[in-house]
Amino acid sequence: MKKIFMFASCVAFLAACGNSESEYADVYDREAAETEAVEEVTPIQTEDADAVATPSDVAQEQNYEEGKKLIALSDCLTCHQENQKLVGPSYAEVAGKYEFNEENVTLLANKIIQGGKGVWGEIPMTPHPDLNEEEAKAMARYILALKK
Repeated sequence: MKKIFMFASCVAFLAACGNSESEYADVYDREAAETEAVEEVTPIQTEDADAVATPSDVAQEQNYEEGKKLIALSDCLTCHQENQKLVGPSYAEVAGKYEFNEENVTLLANKIIQGGKGVWGEIPMTPHPDLNEEEAKAMARYILALKK
């Protein structure tokens, strides 16, 4: 009797798990298509209403968004917030301290990868050696773009 029960349980389990296509597959496909469509037509906000966004403006905006995504996927938000000091300085404070130029982008990217101590106090910033230089630079560009 135990063998029949075990066999029936296994068959029921396999039948329940046997469908290779998720019931939510169409939802995921639709969301992916909507995301792609939104990325193609995202307008660039400018201060001058008559200004026209150039291709370099679009590239910069996409670069900043990439940095924002990378920050969201990392552990950065454990110690930093956009406008509020936590363990480390806020991103707005960092943007206020450094001018937006490639030299400072590289400097901050190296700090993101290697970590640092002493610029903002005695608590060290943990290194992130798993990030490559371009990812760290995208994060730094996003942070520096927050300057008001």
